Amino acid sequence: MEPAAAACAPPAPRRCAWNRQPLLARRPRRDAALGTGVRRFRAARDAAPAAGRLASGSERLVYPARVPTAAILVIGNEILSGKVVDANSPYLCRELRALGVDVERIVTIPDDVDVIAREVRAMSEAHDYVFTSGGVGPTHDDLTMDGVAKAFGLQVRVFDSIVERIQRAQGRAVNESLLKMAALPSEAVLIDAGDLWFPVVLVQNVYVFPGIPELLRRKFESIRDRFKGVPFVLRRVYVRSRESDIAADLHALLAEFPQLLLGSYPRLGDSEFSVLLTLESRDSDYVQRALDALIARLPRDAILKIE
Repeated sequence: MEPAAAACAPPAPRRCAWNRQPLLARRPRRDAALGTGVRRFRAARDAAPAAGRLASGSERLVYPARVPTAAILVIGNEILSGKVVDANSPYLCRELRALGVDVERIVTIPDDVDVIAREVRAMSEAHDYVFTSGGVGPTHDDLTMDGVAKAFGLQVRVFDSIVERIQRAQGRAVNESLLKMAALPSEAVLIDAGDLWFPVVLVQNVYVFPGIPELLRRKFESIRDRFKGVPFVLRRVYVRSRESDIAADLHALLAEFPQLLLGSYPRLGDSEFSVLLTLESRDSDYVQRALDALIARLPRDAILKIE
């Protein structure tokens, strides 16, 4: 029987060890199947004290759980050749950051089964979530499913439920090209994608998405609640002063708030402001106190607006 997404609770973040031995043979009990990522995640969650802070601005912030990490694998010769511009990884970065997931790596690779397998394996071992984009379809260069299967030592097999979905969507018998789309890694979990006929495919901790931006976004929206964590709080400060004029103030701010994520982005050719500053943390009070400290440091007429 094929795994049904509706019957499965969202999986905890995990990292999976590479082993070409069939997975079922090395899963004698549920705890052993969790993988090192889940065990570390749960250990950090259980061991960490409740979130708190010290009185000074230079405190060490403590969160109730380890922050999950993610990697994005963009697959397609068309991206590497410049024929198509990747819009999917920026979208995933924004969405995952808003959910509290740290994207630590983005890699773009060609349509090559061995390369896909190698990168998927490495990312799966190093991160809690892996998102692939591209290489899913009925044509000769759609090799992502084969690469993901090879990464985990799995066979590729035709899923009858996908064949049925294709027949309903197409209103006709499935030909060889469409049958290719029903061939998935043998242990894939199928997650219903709302009103889309083709589900999200999950293998271990790897979420396989199509390369078409509209489809990827609709599929991600259908499962985004699985990735909810402690989101970042972001404040933007638009400054009229040149970056070189406020650099010392920024250095002093980071000395006072060392765990603040502070970004400084000069803007050329804009008559209203010269630099966009971004202040980020998962602690809203920490961000607000850092913002207050920054405002106190800058000349009164230097700030155009704050968002």
